[in-house]
Amino acid sequence: MGYGYYGWDQKDVLAVTDEYEGIRTPKDLYDALFPIWCAYTCAPRLREQWSKENRTLGQCSITAFLAQDLFGGKVYGILRPGGNYHCYNVVGDCVFDLTSEQFGEEALCYDNNPEQFRQDHFAKEEKRQRYEYLRDQLKKQFGKASGGKAE
Repeated sequence: MGYGYYGWDQKDVLAVTDEYEGIRTPKDLYDALFPIWCAYTCAPRLREQWSKENRTLGQCSITAFLAQDLFGGKVYGILRPGGNYHCYNVVGDCVFDLTSEQFGEEALCYDNNPEQFRQDHFAKEEKRQRYEYLRDQLKKQFGKASGGKAE
């Protein structure tokens, strides 16, 4: 699979948990989430625009907090027109944004953005539910208790 998300080439980011079979790097997580991202996991305000051709649309905060669960680090947000934040991850000196492809060729600025906190984002019940769905689907397919992904 070719990768187009920001920071796809980060080689120093490794999972801090072994909860998910075969998910050791952000690339592994991207590969695992690619078939799971769907209209339901998309932010409601963007669902009509979501498509299989643009799977990462509206998936940023729930994906970034899930990535934080696996890799540690912090979640930051880029203020977007309309007042919403586009979330991405920073682990040590490594920056990666698993959902940056939704913006096409637009260059985002990953410097000096405010830290984002799950308690603020998940104060929205629908967002917490979307995160839990994404996490639960990942666990169902890659969780060690489920036996991991069948090859």
